[in-house]
Amino acid sequence: MKKIHPESQYLNLLKDIFKNGSDKPLFLTPEVQKQYKDKGEELPYIRSVFGRQIRFDMSEGFPLLTTKKVFWRGIAVELLWFLFGDSNIKYLVDNNVHIWDEWAWKKYHKWALNNDPKKDMSQDEFIAKLKSMSATSTFVKKWGDLTTIYGRMWRRWPASDGREIDQLGWVIKGLKEDPYRKSYVVSAWNPDFIYDMASEGNKNEVPPFCHTTFQFAVTEDNKLNLGLYQRSADSFLGVPFNIASYALLLEMAAQITGLKPGEFVHTFGDVHIYSNHFKQAREQLKRKPYPFPKLKLNPKIKNIDKFSMEDIKLVNYKSHPRIQADIVNVGGYVEKKNKK
Repeated sequence: MKKIHPESQYLNLLKDIFKNGSDKPLFLTPEVQKQYKDKGEELPYIRSVFGRQIRFDMSEGFPLLTTKKVFWRGIAVELLWFLFGDSNIKYLVDNNVHIWDEWAWKKYHKWALNNDPKKDMSQDEFIAKLKSMSATSTFVKKWGDLTTIYGRMWRRWPASDGREIDQLGWVIKGLKEDPYRKSYVVSAWNPDFIYDMASEGNKNEVPPFCHTTFQFAVTEDNKLNLGLYQRSADSFLGVPFNIASYALLLEMAAQITGLKPGEFVHTFGDVHIYSNHFKQAREQLKRKPYPFPKLKLNPKIKNIDKFSMEDIKLVNYKSHPRIQADIVNVGGYVEKKNKK
């Protein structure tokens, strides 16, 4: 019997969405709606299903999708940024990774329009300014900071008594000292930073955390497994990143705890395809997967805070060509006026 390629799970998920999904409207801020109208384009919507799961045995290769070329360097740089506990996009910009550019610019753009239109600038101009300035400059510290981002919640969760809690550090310490406990959970979902629930100073343009919670669990033969719950998943652009990012985190955590990489289990809430990605997703479904690549980490690294790009190597990655698609800038905070 021919073995099914593990990437087929992802391709079958796309097929499932096309066949069984419900079409739903998106929440788009007035600024984003205007961008589509100015281009003469219809507002995008999503086709989604709810409650799905895929899983990858790390012994079968590193799950970086091969039916299209995936931006591996961006995945690794972004994960390191998370691990630093950083919330300012300056590190990403300096490393030419622009995944989060639009969220920071949108916050500045909205402020400029409402307060000083002469200071408004395009997204490209805004990012160029961030890159040209020192990380300690007032402009970068204010406008490059997303405030609410995964790394901050993983490594610097703001406690009610003023402390910053290193959730991931606590988990790794526990895996080393008492690996079979069931409580090794890291949560990014913090209501104090989410829309109408947020405190005044925490209201932000960045949407609520999509990959909300992950858990490590050790099973027989000292295998370290990682389970992710993702409340909202952009299956064409985002999910390939998420799979590889958490698989990389699993490999890193296994190395520094002296455990063996087991399975990455990816559980979805609302998993969807954007309407302006339909054509691209159907193109990807015509392709057959290549064997997964291998991941090599510098074996000398025994501390989660010590990894750098030089310590992370991808070997034998063969893929089909990249498929271009635009990111849909959903979400954002809209102040609701009190009715008199």
